Amino acid sequence: MKIRISVIILIAVAFFQSCSVEKFIPEEESLYTGAEISIESDSVIKEEPQLKTELQSVLRPEPNAKILGMRPGLYFHYKAQREKPGIINKFLNKKLGEEPVYLSDVDLENTEELLLNRLENRGFFYSNVTSEEIKDEDAKTASVNYDLNVPEPYTMATYQLDNDTLLVYREIKSNLEKTLLEDGMRFDLPKLKLERERIDLFLKGEGYYNFNPGFLIFEADTNQYDKKKFDLFLRLKKDVPAKSVIPYRISNVNVYANYNVDEDSVTNNYKRFKDKNYLQDELFFKPKYLDPYLLIETGDNFSPEASRATSRRLGTIGSYKFVNIRYDEVDTLAVDSIGLLEANIFLSPLKKRAIKAELQALTKSNNFAGPHLGVTFSNRNLFKGGERLDISANFGYEVQLGDGGIPGRNSLNFALSNDLIVPRLLFPIEFNNNFFRYDIPKTRISLGGDYLKRAQLFTLTSVNAAFGYFWNANRYVTHELNPIDLNFIRLGNESEEFLEILRENPLLESSFDQEFIAGLTYSFTYNGMIDPTKKHVFYLNSNFDIAGNSMSLIGSENEEGKDEVFGLDYAQYAKLDMDFRYHYRFENQSLIATRLFGGYGIPYGNSDVMPFSKQYFSGGPYSVRAFRTRSLGPGTFQGAEDSEQYRDQSGNIRIEANAEYRFPIVTYLNGAFFVDAGNVWNSKSQEETGLEKGQFQSDFINELGIGAGAGLRIDIQSFVIRFDLAFPMHDPNEPQGERWVNDFGSPVFNFAIGYPF
Repeated sequence: MKIRISVIILIAVAFFQSCSVEKFIPEEESLYTGAEISIESDSVIKEEPQLKTELQSVLRPEPNAKILGMRPGLYFHYKAQREKPGIINKFLNKKLGEEPVYLSDVDLENTEELLLNRLENRGFFYSNVTSEEIKDEDAKTASVNYDLNVPEPYTMATYQLDNDTLLVYREIKSNLEKTLLEDGMRFDLPKLKLERERIDLFLKGEGYYNFNPGFLIFEADTNQYDKKKFDLFLRLKKDVPAKSVIPYRISNVNVYANYNVDEDSVTNNYKRFKDKNYLQDELFFKPKYLDPYLLIETGDNFSPEASRATSRRLGTIGSYKFVNIRYDEVDTLAVDSIGLLEANIFLSPLKKRAIKAELQALTKSNNFAGPHLGVTFSNRNLFKGGERLDISANFGYEVQLGDGGIPGRNSLNFALSNDLIVPRLLFPIEFNNNFFRYDIPKTRISLGGDYLKRAQLFTLTSVNAAFGYFWNANRYVTHELNPIDLNFIRLGNESEEFLEILRENPLLESSFDQEFIAGLTYSFTYNGMIDPTKKHVFYLNSNFDIAGNSMSLIGSENEEGKDEVFGLDYAQYAKLDMDFRYHYRFENQSLIATRLFGGYGIPYGNSDVMPFSKQYFSGGPYSVRAFRTRSLGPGTFQGAEDSEQYRDQSGNIRIEANAEYRFPIVTYLNGAFFVDAGNVWNSKSQEETGLEKGQFQSDFINELGIGAGAGLRIDIQSFVIRFDLAFPMHDPNEPQGERWVNDFGSPVFNFAIGYPF
């Protein structure tokens, strides 16, 4: 502990001392502090901020980093150069040290040439660049000023394609209306390069397999104008290979369905199916099931998009480790008007069977933590159509943190699940392959059971079965639809303490009554956060759950006036919730993360209350972190003391908002400041629920639980261990007028795996 405190003190002292690094600067040197660019022009410069940003990007070298006016990295470097630097100084130099950047390291002449080059690339020909060194002898620092005199740029009057009889010219002309170039734009070399790449991409899509953007050349003609204007002409370079200006067609498709990369195995045994050759020594994957994944067809023109889509779709089957597509040219003469390609698709399978075992120290959103052992057996390509069977068993023992010996705070759980995933749509109506062009839907058939024992309270046995589909509509959007979703739940071994809790809480008691849930679920997800370079990213997940409608058609009334199916009381409700997130990313790897959640469930028909497993809860490490899990709400309802109650406070309405500033500290360690707000409510009155002050009303804003805090996160390759310390600020359990508690003396500690949102 003393060593750790000493290191912290040394770092703090070093930060303040680092403002005097001039004592380490050699006499003949000046520390380089950066450069400024000033632009003078005789005309208005369009997009001047973007131009200035591009010009600043060529300024080299970068000066030493400053933090609050100090240069700690430079200071640690100088300290480490001493004859006996010490272990701590060596460590700090290794982690934070920076080599000094002096004025002598700046090549003024080369930088001036680079600035002129960038100006000419953007149409500012005959510009002038001068530089001036600004020195501060007392501080031993120096900077550079670059003065740019920029004349009026050249602008484009017309853009046209040369005339020629080659077919490729007609193809380009047909697409020229989609050009990136506009009349009146200034000469812009980077934009001309983008135009060449756009044309190349278009021609590749039309089958021009051997075309290259380097075959295109732009020529500017200023002879027709007195002012600074030019006509732009596009043509092919001379001596372009003949094979590059003809389209190519797929003459044959060979699919190696069981290819071994290590042995480079190729077989002659094949089956012809839908104009493709499926080559495999013995049947590994049935061609009729593999064919829908292939968008490369015999007789079609070569298409990079079809090739990429085929590779992506094959990779989603789950049976293959590697997918490689190779095109071989069939002998083509220079005088031919069309070329031929043979497509070879090599598919290297994963191992057929696999066993995965995991021993975890698990934390859940309800503050339960404990060891879990999970074992999963996978059997791939089960019926030679890419099917995968996953059999999973999970055993866990959990203790709710900070239980104080309260009943129900430790539990024993055993779960067994079976999932059969079929990589195609099991549906009575057949869809065209192009209907799901991005991704073919997969069918999931699930059957499982779960046994939960909460000590001194109850046991809960559940059996579930589901049949549904999931697929990606594009890179960002995922759909999941379960037209059949069945759950059977049986509460047993209730202790006297738990029965007393149920008698005092009719709402909770009713939520356990209905044992059978049969319905439909649908989930929509948009995930823009997969783009790591974007500054503004969004995420949206919406879930819809409806149950009991089909059961009402076959149900019969029991003695208590409720409908039953097979002697079971079934639930009837509708539930919709949305989770919206927005992240703003800064350039220094820090970000602002926000989240807004809203959910509403309504029981009707055969149900007076939502089933317990379908209700909303608030509080905990993934919710409002300043309040214990499931301890908020409903509304301003105040439960009994922890030692006297079962701490699951729920409702059928939930609203939450979160904001968090995340920032890097050192390697693998990040920090965060956050604020959370939220609560749950009931849509029914006190007379209907038996709960006082739990109904959703127009002044719900005043009933939000609000907290703020700070946290540390250990992030190792997206595996995150999170520690958050949160302080209640607004407590809806307190009387009105006394809810702003600002209780910094009673923080709530949260330990969790993964980011909260």
